[in-house]
Amino acid sequence: MHKLSLDFLKVTEAAAIASLPWVGTGDKNAADDAATTAMREMLNQVAMNGTVVIGEGELDEAPMLYIGENLGNGSEPKIDIAVDPIEGTAPTVNGQGNANAVIAAGPRGSLLHAPDMYMEKIAVGPKAAGQIDINAPLIDNIRAVASANGKNLNELNVYVQDRDRHKGYIDIIRKAGGKVHLFSEGDVTYSIATCLETGNVDMFIGIGGAPEGVISAVGIKCLGGEMQARLLPRNKEETDRCINMGLANPETSLQHNDLVGSEDCIFAASGITDNILLKGIKVSPEGNYLVSSVLLNGKDNQLRFVESLYLRNSIA
Repeated sequence: MHKLSLDFLKVTEAAAIASLPWVGTGDKNAADDAATTAMREMLNQVAMNGTVVIGEGELDEAPMLYIGENLGNGSEPKIDIAVDPIEGTAPTVNGQGNANAVIAAGPRGSLLHAPDMYMEKIAVGPKAAGQIDINAPLIDNIRAVASANGKNLNELNVYVQDRDRHKGYIDIIRKAGGKVHLFSEGDVTYSIATCLETGNVDMFIGIGGAPEGVISAVGIKCLGGEMQARLLPRNKEETDRCINMGLANPETSLQHNDLVGSEDCIFAASGITDNILLKGIKVSPEGNYLVSSVLLNGKDNQLRFVESLYLRNSIA
């Protein structure tokens, strides 16, 4: 896996650059199409036998990278891929912050294979790893995280997506004295930020997309944090899809190793617009692109911030 790190970095860079013309246009479909096409083209050049095991697309939803799609040139190694060509499509096309191109990968069989559906998630950084339990009451978890991080409850910073479905979480946290920081988009960004000393993000909790959950779990594993989750089927069709993918009990709690079962994993993200993790793409007067990315490898437990300069004549 380690030798593929730079290849996956180039994949997210290509998707970010392809989406840039659509920033502020309001055209979500065109932005997704551009990023997905660029990502697919780059992935098919990688020396691997890759399969999308969780993502936003289904087989009949072209041009999305669909679950079960084979990518790469067909050679070894065999790779599981979790993908979101644009995490934050709405902010992208609305000219707002919090948009990245993201991807995660691991050896075949190491990433959760599940449909694109809702997932309950809780994530913390290294200090609080081993202290959370998604089956426990939220108040118990926030107390445990505060203690592990050496904070009083009124110093605890919990990041929650600004959605009506999270009102219960927000009320519990604030009633306990904790600070709730709401964000509009960016599950992956804010869950990864729990592992960064500079972000002052103590905990992430919420209900969002399962692909973003698995992608986040890879990044968090690379950084020594912890994520737990639970799939939330909304109807019999979603339950049956889970069972057909090998999840006998779709609503069981998922430990970190259930989400990503190998430390030999890769996470890459490239900024499209500015966010807490990365700078958005900057374009020089000469038409050159400066792309800011983060690259993680579970074997190294290292965080690499990378800046790549794409000269105007190198961009199709």
